[in-house]
Amino acid sequence: MDGKLSTARTCLVTGASRGIGAAIAAELSRDGHRVALLGRDAAALDRVAAKLPSPSLILPADVTDPAAIEAAFARIEQHWEPVEVLVSNAGSGDAAPLAETSDELWTRMLDLNLTAPFRLLRRALPAMAEQKWGRIVVVASVVAKRGESQVAAYTAAKHGVLGLVRAAAAEYARTGVTVNAICPGYVDTPMTDATVQAIAERSGRSLDEARATLARRQPIGRLIDPAEVAAAVRFCLANAAVTGQGINVDGGAVQS
Repeated sequence: MDGKLSTARTCLVTGASRGIGAAIAAELSRDGHRVALLGRDAAALDRVAAKLPSPSLILPADVTDPAAIEAAFARIEQHWEPVEVLVSNAGSGDAAPLAETSDELWTRMLDLNLTAPFRLLRRALPAMAEQKWGRIVVVASVVAKRGESQVAAYTAAKHGVLGLVRAAAAEYARTGVTVNAICPGYVDTPMTDATVQAIAERSGRSLDEARATLARRQPIGRLIDPAEVAAAVRFCLANAAVTGQGINVDGGAVQS
């Protein structure tokens, strides 16, 4: 098995305008799949699509807007066919001490990192089950498996989304649909750039020193490359025996 599906599939990648999402879209496209790119920044999506060798579809939308998600699925179905591969990647993490975490921050983290993936799965799964084939991958985080200081809301949401993945995998195990999560550590993306900036501002360190601090938190001593996360997604697509798993791509930070 070379990790490549034998049939071109219709794929939806959320958070596809940059970082991990853009890398996943590129990986899927190189394998010949049709890729719908969903994100809030239409211009950035256009730039990603321009580099893809296979057919693509631009879907400017906010994943926390239920009507926008429904419209996106409807457009894919009208333009191609029902979604066969869903990669729920859109997410973000805001930091605050637990005692200073506002209701607004808490709600925002759960809406984006847990409720939005739930709605995506709920919308995609019936058609996949009817066709007796489907692949769902949720990009979670190592904090889906461990607690981490200063990000209580984000950690709770990621723990929740791993539970969602496991429940969905159990429910659909006999339908030909697999549901998995990828749990990256610190990845070299714009989201990590924001984390580096916040560390530098709080600690008075330089940006390079703050980035090195994050790199040292992973036993391999560096940030994860987005392409390494995309390769793990590709593995989940090709292997029908892998479902209900939270696959760590974290340089050995969490051994499980």
